Amino acid sequence: MVKSEDDLVEYGFRRVIITITAVLCALLEIVDTTIVNVALTNMRGSLGATLTDVAWVITAYAIANVIVIPMTSWLSQQFGRRNYFAVSIIIFTVSSFLCGNATNIWELVAFRFIQGLGGGALLVTAQTIITESYPIAKRGMAQAIYGMGVIVGPTLGPPLGGYLVDNFSWPYIFYINIPLGIIATLLTITFVRSPKYGEKLKSNQVDWIGIILLASFIGSLQFVLEHGQQDDWFNNPLITALSTVSLFGLILFIWRQLVYKHPIVNLSVLKDGNLRIGTLMSFILGFGLYGSTLIIPIYTQSILRWTATDAGLLLIPGSITTAIMMPFVGRMIQKGVPQSYMVAVGFLSFFLFTFMMYNVLTPDTGVEHMYWPLILRGVGLGLLFVPITTLSLSTLKGKNIGEGAAFTGMMRQLGGSFGIAIITTFITRFSQKHRVDLIANLDGSSFEVQQRIMQLQKGFMSKGFTFNESLKKAYQAIDYSVLKQSTVLAYMDIFLYLGILFLLCIPIVFFIKRGKNKIDPADAMH
Repeated sequence: MVKSEDDLVEYGFRRVIITITAVLCALLEIVDTTIVNVALTNMRGSLGATLTDVAWVITAYAIANVIVIPMTSWLSQQFGRRNYFAVSIIIFTVSSFLCGNATNIWELVAFRFIQGLGGGALLVTAQTIITESYPIAKRGMAQAIYGMGVIVGPTLGPPLGGYLVDNFSWPYIFYINIPLGIIATLLTITFVRSPKYGEKLKSNQVDWIGIILLASFIGSLQFVLEHGQQDDWFNNPLITALSTVSLFGLILFIWRQLVYKHPIVNLSVLKDGNLRIGTLMSFILGFGLYGSTLIIPIYTQSILRWTATDAGLLLIPGSITTAIMMPFVGRMIQKGVPQSYMVAVGFLSFFLFTFMMYNVLTPDTGVEHMYWPLILRGVGLGLLFVPITTLSLSTLKGKNIGEGAAFTGMMRQLGGSFGIAIITTFITRFSQKHRVDLIANLDGSSFEVQQRIMQLQKGFMSKGFTFNESLKKAYQAIDYSVLKQSTVLAYMDIFLYLGILFLLCIPIVFFIKRGKNKIDPADAMH
């Protein structure tokens, strides 16, 4: 970068506007990742699609996101940051309109892919823009403001989506992006400035092979993770083929980036020990953040029979806690509180959250039992997000900071995909196991079981069913309660294992070297 770093620092009104624009764009992208989850059932109905088909609406967006994120730093250099950012917002907004107007499921999936290509850029570039608009001393705060958007986003999606779907119809979850996108585009063109980069590459210098290898490696991996469980993992030839593509794509991509003169992703930054530990922790953070955001709404909707809106609202108090924590964390970093301690406490509070959830889950848990564990989750996220980003970049300098940050951003997204894939697989496996164990304890000749069946049978007969119909319904009712219990036990197991994972992370924190240059979350560009 040729222009000196302080040239982009803004003051007063311009800085406020730029901050609002960048946070708005990051929110647009993140809310759109989760808002769709609530509307899937309605989409299936109106587009006449199967559950497997409709899951592609989420998969397509995630694949496009993960492909674009590692390339953002390079694309900004090619086209100038402001132009790239503005074009990304326009792509995102136009494809949102097209998504709302899609007439069949595959049209919707194609437009979601394009929307993801625009959206991936919003996240990373927004962070870079916010960071560089603040003077070095205040960057801890800048990072905290951005972090509020990133953490609150996933939890705003479900209640907002639930409200729009319950009161309007599913296309409105896409239409809501249009006015916001237009405002963001105008503000970007008016206020955001681009740094002057060094030489741009000519089109024949661009690493096209690298781009194809990156897309095939990450795209295949994301597909395998999203569809593995429902397609029976490696018993399915497509999953096996794509896993092979992903593995070879990764090996060839790494080789290509190391030997090519102008790589798209600069792998040499990973020589930095702190960045390596930081990328691992970002992965685990994504695993826990997206994993628990997935599991709680599923539990409340399928077991407790809550509406989509209520399930979404449950997560709001925890998000507000995180948002309140962020500025304090920013200030603690500026005062020099060791960040490794903050990360350790963050992992510990995440462990306590999962352990409390493990203890309160039943087939009829009330809101009051889940309230405090979710507040604890909010505290944990607040203590993890900014310090992990800052720590991973604490020993990097200059242009490497942006490249290092692209790694942490990508690993957080991939961690989320791995988390969701592994959790959905284990929910199915554990439920089957518990069901078998529970049924083994139901002895048809035991007095309690017979008494229970008779009570249920009498209940159904009093509603006007015949003797045989009532007996059949009594058995169905018992089967249903076994299924429900086994599913709850599976959720409990998931929380317990997630907790153990976070507990095991605490020792890793102390392998981190203290950065010489006291970086604040500063250059945590992405």
